[in-house]
Amino acid sequence: MITVGDLSVNYGQVAAVGGVSLTALDGGTLGLIGPNGSGKSTVLRAILGALDAAGGVILIDGDNARALSARERSRRLAIVAQEEPSGLPLTAWDSVILGRSVHISGWQSYRNEDERAAEQAMEDTGTLHLRDRSMDELSGGERQRVLIARALAQAASHLLLDEPTNHLDVRYQHELLTVVAGLPLCTVVVLHDLNLAARYCDQVVLLDRGQVMAAGDPSAVLTSENLEPVYGIDVTRTDLDGVPQLLFTPR
Repeated sequence: MITVGDLSVNYGQVAAVGGVSLTALDGGTLGLIGPNGSGKSTVLRAILGALDAAGGVILIDGDNARALSARERSRRLAIVAQEEPSGLPLTAWDSVILGRSVHISGWQSYRNEDERAAEQAMEDTGTLHLRDRSMDELSGGERQRVLIARALAQAASHLLLDEPTNHLDVRYQHELLTVVAGLPLCTVVVLHDLNLAARYCDQVVLLDRGQVMAAGDPSAVLTSENLEPVYGIDVTRTDLDGVPQLLFTPR
C-alpha cells in the first residue's frame, strides 16, 4: 500500500503540489488524472523519491519512504516511464533481466533464479516471443509491455507508470492497460485519457493546479460537475455496462 499524506512539492519558489493526500491499495490500480500541469507526474516522482517533498509524508507499506535506502526503495518500487529510449543495443531479454540487478551485488552474475524470474515476467506479459528482438525494433506497445515485464522481474510490490499509453494506438492502449489492471500489485498510473481511467482504474484522483479536486471510485469522480471546471470543456457522460463513457464538446 502507498499512503500519501498532505504532500507538498516545490520547484524553486513555485509550489507544484500542495496538500495532496491519497491511498493506493494492494492489488488495485489508482489513476492520477488532470490537465497538463496539474501535478500528476510530480506526485508520482515524489513517491518514487526522484523529487524531494517540501512537506507531508509518503508511506510504503507503512514505512516512511524517506527512511528507505535507495536499494530498498528500488526493491519495493518499479517505474515505467513514457516510452523510454534504450540508448543501448539491448534485446528485450537484456532489458527485462536488468530488473534483477537490485537483487544482486555489483560483482555477481545473474543467477538461475534471476533468469527464471525474468522468463516468468515475460510469460506473464506476453513478451517471451520477443526475447531476442532489439528494443529499438519493437513497436511502442511491445516496448511498453517489455518494460512492465522488467518491473515484474524486479519483484517490486508497487508499480508506478507515467503516461504508459502515450503515443500508442487504441488497440495497444487497451492491451497494455489490461495487463496492468490484472497485475497483483499496488499500482499508480498517470493517465490523460479519462475513458481509459474509467475502464481500468479501481480509484481515480483528479488533480488541478497541484490540488486534489475529487477522489474515489471512477463512477463518482468522473462527472460533469467535477470535470467541467477543471478541464474547461463541456462533458456528457453515459454509462456502458457500469463503466462511465465521456464525450467532450469545446465551449
